[in-house]
Amino acid sequence: MTALRQRKGSKGKEPPLGAEFQSQHPNCCTDHHQEKILHGDWSWGAIIWTSVGWSVSVGLGLLCCIYMATLHENDLWFSNIKEVEREISFRTECGLYYSYYKQMLQAPTIHEGLSELIHDNLTESKRTINLLQRMNIYQEVFLSVLYRLLPIQSYLEPVYFYIYTVFSLQAVYVIALYLIAWLLSGSWLAGTLTGVWYILNRVDTTRVEFTISLRENWSLPFLALQVAAITCYLRPQLTSLQQKVMVWLMYVTTFCFCLTWQFNQFILLVQALIIYTLDCVDFLTTTQVTTMYLVQVSSLLSVWLLQFCNSMILGSLVLSFIVAALFIRHCQSSLKTGGLLVRLGKLLLHSAMVLLLTVTINYLAKKALQLRSDEHIFKFIKSKFALGPTRDFDASLYLCEEAFGLLPLDTLERLAGTLLLYPYILSLLLLSGMLAVAALQNLRPKGGSAEERKGAGEGRVVALRPDVAYNLLHTLFYGLLAFSTMRMKYIWTGHMCAVAAYGVCGKELWTLLLNTLSCNTKVLLRLVRYAVPLLMITCLYYKFWPKLMEELSELREFYDPDTVELMTWISTKTPKRAVFAGSMQLLAGIKLCTGRVLTNHPHYEDKELRERTKQVYQVYARQSPEDVYDILRSIGADYVVLENSICYERRHRRGCRLRDLLDLANGHIMDGPGENDPDLVPASHPRFCEAIKTDTAAYTALFTRTFQNKTFHVYRLKKKRKKSTKSSSEPIATQ
Repeated sequence: MTALRQRKGSKGKEPPLGAEFQSQHPNCCTDHHQEKILHGDWSWGAIIWTSVGWSVSVGLGLLCCIYMATLHENDLWFSNIKEVEREISFRTECGLYYSYYKQMLQAPTIHEGLSELIHDNLTESKRTINLLQRMNIYQEVFLSVLYRLLPIQSYLEPVYFYIYTVFSLQAVYVIALYLIAWLLSGSWLAGTLTGVWYILNRVDTTRVEFTISLRENWSLPFLALQVAAITCYLRPQLTSLQQKVMVWLMYVTTFCFCLTWQFNQFILLVQALIIYTLDCVDFLTTTQVTTMYLVQVSSLLSVWLLQFCNSMILGSLVLSFIVAALFIRHCQSSLKTGGLLVRLGKLLLHSAMVLLLTVTINYLAKKALQLRSDEHIFKFIKSKFALGPTRDFDASLYLCEEAFGLLPLDTLERLAGTLLLYPYILSLLLLSGMLAVAALQNLRPKGGSAEERKGAGEGRVVALRPDVAYNLLHTLFYGLLAFSTMRMKYIWTGHMCAVAAYGVCGKELWTLLLNTLSCNTKVLLRLVRYAVPLLMITCLYYKFWPKLMEELSELREFYDPDTVELMTWISTKTPKRAVFAGSMQLLAGIKLCTGRVLTNHPHYEDKELRERTKQVYQVYARQSPEDVYDILRSIGADYVVLENSICYERRHRRGCRLRDLLDLANGHIMDGPGENDPDLVPASHPRFCEAIKTDTAAYTALFTRTFQNKTFHVYRLKKKRKKSTKSSSEPIATQ
């Protein structure tokens, strides 16, 4: 145990401030009963108190699970609609992921189903790809195998087994957040407040009820469990066995998180930066830092193996950063010596060297692996912060979506309405101040006599525990990420509930406030810690319970007759091996509902697929029918589906409509009133999706309309003949 808790170094070097504070104040982070259990004192009082806390956590988790499932049912009348309507309700990429669960269940055997996924030629026409390598769909594979093995087929439909599993993960998410707040504050009332806040702020904490299959709904519960394991690992006075258990829990939860979301490397990069920051200011021991880095590396490498050596993982920034940080740290043995200014200078130099080595390793790795799968993400980041070209089609697709914009201010208004924002901000300010003071104390020289060092240690009244420091930086770093990109707010807001609850129920903050008011007593401290959260929960109950009941009483029904008509027509009137081209979102639904072959799809982490998608989207640009025909034929398309909602789009502003993005990428002037860049020129052809509906000879020679309704127009590509090509090109040339 001693070897795990003390920092390695020269003789006489002190442990981090957090460790020193913990040794002087062993009860700083737990209540009386929790501390007894930690040390093996299983008295009846401690057992009952802890059991009540666990029971409340499970109850809140189940409540959240049932709440989300009820909202989903009430919004769609899911139990009463047809199977095709249920499948259509899995919008965009959700439908693509669910289609592989359906495909595995329809396979004659598990082995054949896995073989079809590993050698898939339905998802991208004219290409055979390994879906287990390309996409994070092991959860669909696992659920399909589990459904086959369990004796539940007679009374539980496959779709319900799938959605109930996802909703159950919401229960796990709430329990994990509950545990984080409980571990930080020492009171399960903090966990209760966390669960209540998570449920009341549903709009900003999750979107699971209408995007069931999204990868984040699978992965974020495991991320919360991992943070809970880290919080426990950084607590004081754990035995050697308890530390080993926590390390294994960190590995398992990190592995599950990485396996279920393709953006794992970017989330873990932020976490690695948090660990690096805490290491720089002496909040963690060498063993703790190395262990957490190695947990990340081993988890990513395990996923790399399961994903058939996916090069995107080896070329990730987080792996490059961890290798650089550990190498530079090993080489700079005197990093944590010297006076304050000397240490600050060394830290700046150290950070610059780590950054330079990270960039170098990552550049060399991507060159060696010929990796270009994730370059669209870096293009998006460059364009977002005006560091690169804004006409890039892939980057513009992201920039023009609201989910990838800045966090709207009305989010903060909603969070304030549930009494979450105010204690969160107050906790953040107080903890940040304590972190800054504690960091400066850690960076000060620790020389002098033993009496001087002892006196300095005793004077540290603003010491901050490592587990609190980690969670503080976690909420700060991911908060910045959420403010920069709205879609990432779901990582932040759940943890935000736990931090705010810790502020309300924790000892340290109340002790600081009561000391400031010169009225700190044990009785008053205990009274405030229990009375304030109970009062807040009571106020929230009276304010929001009627609203929740009203929300649950609202009944709606799925209604999308045009899409249902399209899917029914494709299933009954087209060959089973027919290849369809169209928008990414629609094609995911076609794959799920009809099983037809696609030209492109929404899983965008492949350069060749991104280029193909841009080519398919030329049906909404100003292109000649011959050019569009040649593009579609080159990727094997038999049918193309045109959507009026895209061709005549009004949802986005000018410059962000899909047709505008294509015009800019092609160097053409955009539609409608407004300014255009001087280098743009008028197009020599009309917009394809509009002109094809005129049924002129140039278009009918190459395309035949086979289906249409108010929303969709489907055209079959004819077999091109030389004569028809020559005659059909003449009228276009004169336009």
